[in-house]
Amino acid sequence: MTTSTADPGSLTSPRAAGLRRERLFYTGMAVAVALTVFAGFARTYYLRPYFTADPLRPLLHLHGLLFSSWVLLLLTQTALVAGRRTDLHRRLGVAGAVLATLMIAIGTATAIIRAKEGFTPPGGPPPLVFLTIPLFDILLFASLVSTALYFRHRSDVHKRLMILATISMLAAPIARLPLSILQAGPPAFFGLADLFLIPCVLYDLITRGRVHRATAWGAIAIVASQPLRLMLGGTGAWLAFAGWLTQ
Repeated sequence: MTTSTADPGSLTSPRAAGLRRERLFYTGMAVAVALTVFAGFARTYYLRPYFTADPLRPLLHLHGLLFSSWVLLLLTQTALVAGRRTDLHRRLGVAGAVLATLMIAIGTATAIIRAKEGFTPPGGPPPLVFLTIPLFDILLFASLVSTALYFRHRSDVHKRLMILATISMLAAPIARLPLSILQAGPPAFFGLADLFLIPCVLYDLITRGRVHRATAWGAIAIVASQPLRLMLGGTGAWLAFAGWLTQ
């Protein structure tokens, strides 16, 4: 009698099955994020000419271009990993770092200018209070991306933090979806955005038997920041600071 073990590189080996699951999960998450962003900004950006004749100012065009490029880069990077082109994936990582830096700078400027103009979404708090939401989104994104880049040689940490960094920005497109529930304001669009964290946790539980530390800490940071920023936005200290920013 002879026994045999599966070749680690064979299509039926546990390792190969795990890699297929991983590629399917991250590709699926990237596609779900892209569809959400498109749906949220369709009326105000991607399909704007069909809904209004008002032109979009250059700063908002640049903002939309940068953030759209990030979503496209996420799709490209997950596709490259799925196609086993990790060499090209690493080269594009440099472009990703530059793009993230531009997003942080332009995103901050856009948030401040929009607050100065009195912008707040339907059901949202006053503009200076609402300013905590985009600024904290940018702070979270910057923290998660910079940590992901630091751990770029730890693929298990890197890929999870990159997905979480993108999820941290989804409140903006979700707040613009034509859903009646969003009239409730920040609790509604934060809650819907947090649904994207559930597949991340479930994937870890199914594939690892426990939640990865990167997933746990990243998800906690995203969820915990949401009530904290709303509480901060109503304080006199924040209103004074926001007033100074928007002068």
